[in-house]
Amino acid sequence: MEGGTAEPCEEKRNDYVIVTIDEKHKVTDHYNVLDKLGVGKFGHVYRLAHKETGQVFAGKFYKGRREKEREAAKKEIELMNSLHHPKLVQCLAAYDNKPEIVMVMELIAGGELFERIVDDNFEHTEQSSVGYMHQILQGVEYMHQQNIVHLDLKPENIVCENRTGFQIKIIDFGLARKLDSSTPLKVMHGTPEFVAPEVINFEPVCLTTDMWSIGVICYILLSGESPFQGESDSDTLALVTAAQWEFDEESFEEITNQAKDFISSLLQKNARQRMSCDKALSHAWMKTLESTDNSTGAAKNISKDKMKKFLARQKWKKTGKAVLALKRMALLSKSENSPSFTSPVDDTQHVLRSLEERMQSKPEFIKTPFDLTVIEESSVQLVCCITGYPDPEVLWLRDDEVLEEQDSSVQVDYEEDGMCVLTLNSVSLQHSGTYTCKATNIHGEALCSATITVLKQD
Repeated sequence: MEGGTAEPCEEKRNDYVIVTIDEKHKVTDHYNVLDKLGVGKFGHVYRLAHKETGQVFAGKFYKGRREKEREAAKKEIELMNSLHHPKLVQCLAAYDNKPEIVMVMELIAGGELFERIVDDNFEHTEQSSVGYMHQILQGVEYMHQQNIVHLDLKPENIVCENRTGFQIKIIDFGLARKLDSSTPLKVMHGTPEFVAPEVINFEPVCLTTDMWSIGVICYILLSGESPFQGESDSDTLALVTAAQWEFDEESFEEITNQAKDFISSLLQKNARQRMSCDKALSHAWMKTLESTDNSTGAAKNISKDKMKKFLARQKWKKTGKAVLALKRMALLSKSENSPSFTSPVDDTQHVLRSLEERMQSKPEFIKTPFDLTVIEESSVQLVCCITGYPDPEVLWLRDDEVLEEQDSSVQVDYEEDGMCVLTLNSVSLQHSGTYTCKATNIHGEALCSATITVLKQD
């Protein structure tokens, strides 16, 4: 059985690039777009092959139809120019071909660290966990030295460089921000299980906001359990706000006191009392990376059963509307052999996969917009609600021409619950016409239309 000691290596690199956004070319001028690697709220990730060298990269395709989405993409690129470190994924090029912005990233082929850990071919020990945490801290330390907070540290954003080794990288800087001492930063985003109390309380964030998330990651790494997981997101957030947690006796029975002290020093409600990144790197638990022989007690295997259940539950969450959709399917199903939907945590990965297969469906409109008549210079909204799995991509058209969101008069809001709202501000007579919402996924497409008639003011 192959071990995963994850000894940190001090990688030397001199191939970092300062990325300037190319507005003269399309990404397809220089790269062939291959298979889809994933989908995020921002858009899609595709595998890219450079046309001249054949080198393979990842392309992050931002939808970019709304100005705030375009600005977010540009800020991420600007920020990543400050993050040249071997433990942080690198942006290598960027293209702005309106309305689409594409970031060309180094391809990290090893998959999520936690998925690797539960592989039966690899050992999972407290000692190997020290190695992973050391690498995470190295990357975050460099960010913090630039006064940049990640604000979305969680297991799925810790990935392995390749499928054989245990060198890791931190990815996804879409929520990262540079701190400014003159302007306190408050944010309202993050993942409930990993977000710090000050984020929930809408208080200013700081560098140690990331350290809280690192504490949660470490807790899960050593126990397979999430310290703040409640029955619902609101329960979880309440537990985080109260900083209410404890070491599960069974899960931490064979974990060292040094490891527990490391976690306790991070999961402090008061951000000022949390360990900074450099203090975490010099903590006694980190020193065991150098001093402990892997053949001794610290190399004892940690059970992976709870970690597998944790990952199964995370997969349910990633599907967004999955749980609600499956419950609805359970009620509609006439089959006596329908699986139980009551406890996703206890379901096996096989059942999860079969349920997700059952969810696959083409887009459908369960609410469609009404025809409207409005006076010029007023605002108008067309509202529809879409189902379908995977989540459909949405496009609005006026008289069969795609609506662009470059001007301030057009705004599209598409929420995770499927509600889609087209807002037209300060309408003129030219806004009269038939508006069509087109929803598309891999299983098909659906259309719904409504007519807007704009009347002249008296």
